[in-house]
Parts: sequence; C-alpha cells; structure tokens
Amino acid sequence: MTIEIGLLIAVFSLLISYLAYSLNKTKELKTDSKESAELKAELGYIRKGVDDIRIDLKANERQMIVLGERITRVEESSKQAHKRLDALEKEMNYNG
Repeated sequence: MTIEIGLLIAVFSLLISYLAYSLNKTKELKTDSKESAELKAELGYIRKGVDDIRIDLKANERQMIVLGERITRVEESSKQAHKRLDALEKEMNYNG
C-alpha cells in the first residue's frame, strides 16, 4: 500500500510539474508575443517617420531646384542690366 501511495504521489508530482511547465511556457509565449507586437508597432512608427522625412526631403529638393532656376534668371537679368549701365556710362562719357 505504501508503494502504491508513493507511486501515486510521484505520478501526481509529475502531472503538477508538467502543468506548471505548460503554464510557464504559455506565459512566456504571451510575453514574447506582446514584446514582438510592441517592436512591430515601434518599427511601424519609425518607418512612417522615415517616409515623412523622405517626403520632406523631396519637397526641399524641388524648392532648391526652383530657387536655382530663379537665381540663374536673376544673374542673367543682372548681367543685362550691367551691360545697359556700361553702355549708358560710355554714352555719357562720350557726350560729356
């Protein structure tokens, strides 16, 4: 009878150990899943931020191109104005 009780206690202990292991494994999986979900969410926020930066960078590049074109036009206009001023100056010196 004591052998049967000892055997019963051993089987019961094994069952409790297995259930505890299963419970801890489930909790660990839930924790890992939660951490994984948080990491994915954070990566999503980072990806969105990078995309926003790219959009802003493209807009800035377009503005730089427009400003470059405007500067070129201003330089050309300035060059023409200098030519006209030089011509006026020569005319005034010639007449003067």
